[in-house]
Amino acid sequence: MEKYLTILSIGVMLSASVCAREPSEKEVPAAVKTAFSQKFPASKKVNWNMESATEWEAEFKQDGKEYSANFSTGGTWQETEHEIKAAEIPEAIKQTLAQNFAGFKIDEAEISEKKDGSVYELAVEKGDEEWECVFNINGKLLAKTAI
Repeated sequence: MEKYLTILSIGVMLSASVCAREPSEKEVPAAVKTAFSQKFPASKKVNWNMESATEWEAEFKQDGKEYSANFSTGGTWQETEHEIKAAEIPEAIKQTLAQNFAGFKIDEAEISEKKDGSVYELAVEKGDEEWECVFNINGKLLAKTAI
C-alpha cells in the first residue's frame, strides 16, 4: 500500500510541475504568434501562458504600460487588457462609483478591449469588503462581483 501511495505522490508532483511551467516559444501555435505580431507589431518581448485548452495569453509592454492579450488557439484575438491610473478613469465612472460604493478605495483599474467594445474593470475595497466592477465608458455599472 505504501508503495502505491509513493507512486501516486510522485505522479501528482510531476503533473503539477508540468502544469505550472511556462510554455516555450515553440509550443505557442504559429497562428497565435502571427495574430499577435500583426496586432502588436512593436512588441517584441512576450511571455506566453496557456490560459485554457483553447486560449493563449501574451504578456508584454507597450508604450511603457503592461498589457495582456488573449488569442484562441486558432489565432483569433479575444481581448486586450492594460492597467490604468485612477486619474485616467472617466468622470462618469467615478460618479457612479461614488454613488454605489461610497467610501471604497480603488485598488486596481484596467481597460478591457474586446471585439464588441471597451469596458473599465475596477477592483474596489473598503475594509474586508472587496468588489470587482465593470463599467462602460458612460459610467453605467454593467456587473459587480464580490471577491
